[in-house]
Amino acid sequence: MSLLSTRINLDAISHNVHKLKELVGPDVRLMCVVKADAYGHGVEKVAPVMLKAGADVLGCATVDEAVALRSMGIDAPLVAWMWEPEQDLSDALSSNIVIGVPSLQHAQVLVDIEVPVKVAIKVETGMHRNGVDRAQWAEVFALLNDAPHIEVTGLMSHLACADEPDNPHTDVQAEEFRAAIAQAREAGLECPINHLANSPATLTRPDLHFDQVRVGLACYGLEPVAGLDHELQPAMTWAANIINVKPIKKGESSCYGLTWTAPADGYLAVLPVGYADGLPRSIQGSLQVTIGGKSYPHVGRVSMDQIVIDLGDNPFGVRADDEAIIFGEGGHSATELADAAGTINYEIICRPTGRTKRIYEGGIDL
Repeated sequence: MSLLSTRINLDAISHNVHKLKELVGPDVRLMCVVKADAYGHGVEKVAPVMLKAGADVLGCATVDEAVALRSMGIDAPLVAWMWEPEQDLSDALSSNIVIGVPSLQHAQVLVDIEVPVKVAIKVETGMHRNGVDRAQWAEVFALLNDAPHIEVTGLMSHLACADEPDNPHTDVQAEEFRAAIAQAREAGLECPINHLANSPATLTRPDLHFDQVRVGLACYGLEPVAGLDHELQPAMTWAANIINVKPIKKGESSCYGLTWTAPADGYLAVLPVGYADGLPRSIQGSLQVTIGGKSYPHVGRVSMDQIVIDLGDNPFGVRADDEAIIFGEGGHSATELADAAGTINYEIICRPTGRTKRIYEGGIDL
């Protein structure tokens, strides 16, 4: 038994990836993004499930993440788009990884290395984060086209507001992306695989699927567009086993700073989770956990490794060793916890760390 765990439902991930592949169809490649240890779900277990369920490509943020996948025995196409120009790329170049090119400087590094490499040019289209600026498109396209050891697989960019389906900026970026593809082809690049759509655009904008979609959050079963339901199955449940149930009298206070005072005689449950395990300290006063199907409020401060839950007069007989759901199956969703914390569900599923142990369910035929 683990005091604190995330249960990862591999069958849910398989369901989501299969659904996404059916959505985009056979003519559009499905990239499943497994950066940040598969959004906190454990890439070593998750990646094979995604590939079996229909993923054509796996996407990583850093080249080190992609190299690690190769060392795990993953032989599927891999793309990675974050690296430093001074970085040693030997392992990445020998691992047949498609490397993102976000600037003229990065392009020049790959030209100078003179080692065969496949690249995806990341172009700036209006997010103003990472990507080749329009003023340098022509120079980068020409530089890479003239390098015989470099194969440009296509262009990529990232949408800023796709989770707001009515936001006109998505169309602005799409037109900029089309302009970049046209200019690249005029420069002699074939660009057979171009991708712009993230999770929300994949689900709501089929006109932006291009040759490949790049899906992250939806693979893990969380809805990327507020107010919509695409019948995805959340894969992660974060749970803690109660380590103590103790009485508290009216007027007594709890935790650091004694910031909460009991309004009546009652009981507190102590959970072995805190900010060292990824629970935001700022969530005080907003967190609700679920025990035996009933919702209870967290009270007092979030400390490094403990929180307390107000059981009231404990009418349902909660006791030590009972399980409390922080988010997930049988409790509040990751999205609800995100709303309470003033953040997004992307962040919440990446948070369980520290003493949290992963437990996998399903996927036993893999």
